[in-house]
Amino acid sequence: MALKCSSSMKTQLVNAIQLQEVELEEEINTSSSNNTPAEAAEAKAQTEPKCYTMEEAVESIGFGHFHILLFVIMGSANIVEAMEIMLLAVVSPEIRCEWHLEDWQVALVSTMVFLDFMVCGVLCGYVADKYGRWKVVFGGFIWASYFSLLTSFSPSYGWFIFLRCMVGCDVAATSQGFVLKTEFIPAKYRAFLLPLASIFWMLGSMLIIILGMTVVPTMGWRWMICFSIIPSIILIGLFMFIPESARFQVSAGNIQGAMSTLNWIARMNGVTLPEGELREPEVTERGNAVTLISPAFRRTSLLLWYSWFVASFSYYGSVLSSSELLEKNLLCMTDADPEHQIKHNQEEALCYCIPFNMADYQTLLISCLGEVALIPLNIGLLNIFGRKPSMAILQVLSAIFFMLVNICTTMFGFTVLLFLLRSVVSMNFNVVYIYTAEVYPTAVRSIGMGFCTSFSRVGGMIAPFIAQVLMSKSVILALSPFATACVICAVGVAFLPIETRGRALLQDA
Repeated sequence: MALKCSSSMKTQLVNAIQLQEVELEEEINTSSSNNTPAEAAEAKAQTEPKCYTMEEAVESIGFGHFHILLFVIMGSANIVEAMEIMLLAVVSPEIRCEWHLEDWQVALVSTMVFLDFMVCGVLCGYVADKYGRWKVVFGGFIWASYFSLLTSFSPSYGWFIFLRCMVGCDVAATSQGFVLKTEFIPAKYRAFLLPLASIFWMLGSMLIIILGMTVVPTMGWRWMICFSIIPSIILIGLFMFIPESARFQVSAGNIQGAMSTLNWIARMNGVTLPEGELREPEVTERGNAVTLISPAFRRTSLLLWYSWFVASFSYYGSVLSSSELLEKNLLCMTDADPEHQIKHNQEEALCYCIPFNMADYQTLLISCLGEVALIPLNIGLLNIFGRKPSMAILQVLSAIFFMLVNICTTMFGFTVLLFLLRSVVSMNFNVVYIYTAEVYPTAVRSIGMGFCTSFSRVGGMIAPFIAQVLMSKSVILALSPFATACVICAVGVAFLPIETRGRALLQDA
């Protein structure tokens, strides 16, 4: 009897406990059903661990001491790139004299350099997306120093072309520095900081012209090239202060490395990262060129490739045309001195030797200032109108100034026209760079930039044969292709499907 009583009490106790559990569960369900969606989401968020994305980390760090260091060091990479490119314009009259070259042989030097640049551009972009931006840029500095030094010992025209082609790979590698720099800069600062990189390009252009003015007349062009590698050597040491792109590290699945980089930058800027942990999915398909012609990016890529072609075609066309007009005295000047009244062309003599005089160097030097004089206008266009309208406006202005160079004017008037032409073609190159870095996702940003720079070198390959060979036949015939290409590009830009002003950088396609 006692056992029966005890068993019955246990059964009642278990039933009571089960009933309380059911009632409690119903009470919780009722309570949660009465909550608003916002309250339910807040309750759910409180139970889940906090996390943040790569874009949120970059925006929270903001702009500070690290970005100043990044801007100076990575901007200095543009000095190296500009010196290597502008060196071709400065040294052309010298190698023409030394090896008795014809016009097409002088033009072939630039074409071969850009051909090598085109091939290496895609290769460097693929490597940068697969293995990191930092390695590619750092290797570019070492490569530039080595082969530039060897160029100064060129025993013949053939060796000069070969060694300059090797330097072309360096320029393709250092171009990835723009991607590395862009991936660290918050969205609202990109339209201000990235155009300022023109200052460093201008410094590089001016530096090589100053070396031409001071070193070439006394020591020769070989010593000028020796001195030109000094910035590359300095940057090899300074680049050790720049980390690998945190966006690349995240896309490669190296969350710990990205966190280490972001924490170091945050400490430098005196800020803290958002609460929680960094969460981004690993991107397995990095550096896949097929993405560039996928339905999502096909039209963008095709129009960008042509835009880059025209940007390079017009920029190097303006540089080489000005050099050729000055060297051969082909300008239509109303106040020409006796020396500049003597016209030179390939029909009169198979080989001629006309080194730049001091006035020619000064004209080139002043024209270089045009690349930075209108930076405030460039920044204004980017922030007010956006990337696409800015490209269209600058292309139309480039076409106008190319045609105005044909008119007869004073030497001062030509200098002003050349100044304005260099300003607008340089600004257009800046905008194209910025748009490309913003429109492609991190997974293919470097190879996207690599393909674009490769197409730009096609323009660089063609420009010398028009600016340096066709110029002797007719000035207007040589300048018209540049103006026409710019007008067509201005129309094509209107069909770009994406405006990137103020948009976050995509991580994956």
